[in-house]
Order: sequence, then structure tokens, then C-alpha cells
Amino acid sequence: MIQPQTHLNVADNSGARKLMCIRIIGASNRRYAHIGDVIVAVIKEAVPHMSLEKSEVVRAVIVRTCKELKRDCGMIIRYDDNAAIVIDQKGNPKGSRVFGAIPEELRQFGFTKILSIAPEVL
Repeated sequence: MIQPQTHLNVADNSGARKLMCIRIIGASNRRYAHIGDVIVAVIKEAVPHMSLEKSEVVRAVIVRTCKELKRDCGMIIRYDDNAAIVIDQKGNPKGSRVFGAIPEELRQFGFTKILSIAPEVL
């Protein structure tokens, strides 16, 4: 569960390393975001000489959470960290590579481009 002020790792090579959630896109009073939700975040740490810089406001989709995810088949998936991928306004990733495992649930939210470049889909 991601809420405002939560720090997240970045799971792509867009140039950002750490994000902080500042808003959850959707209803005006949503408290938590889960896997597949789009958030507005600020970059807290960035790689030097890249297109994204520190204190830049970006959109990101959540791909991993420490809070477990229950599937319809009864399987429970839990990750070690909270991670997101920086996206543009159309929902395409800004980076060209994705690091770590990505859940299959992103397909139903329309993030097929992220799944196609992911090294491992759970």
C-alpha cells in the first residue's frame, strides 16, 4: 500500500533512482495505491547527466509493493521493496529497460509495453 510521502525505488533506467509519492491518480480521496495504480511523484535521487533530474515531478506506475497481493487462484505475492516505473502521459515507460520481476496484473491495466520489456513476469 502506497500513500503520499512514501519513498519508492525506480525499476527502470529512466535516470531516476528514488521517488516520493505525492498524489494518487484516480478518485479525489483515495488513500492507498496498489500494484498497477498511477501516482504523481517527485524525484528524490537521480543519476547524473540523464534526462530526469532531482525535484522533477513525474508520473509513475507501481510495479512492486511490500504489501502482499492476492490472486484469484489463491496465490499470494509479496515483494521486498516498493518500486515504480516512470511513465509519460500516454502510459509508455520513459526508460528502455526494466529491472526486477514485474507482476502479470499490469496487463489488465493496459501497461503491456512494460510487460514486453520486463525480464521476468510473475
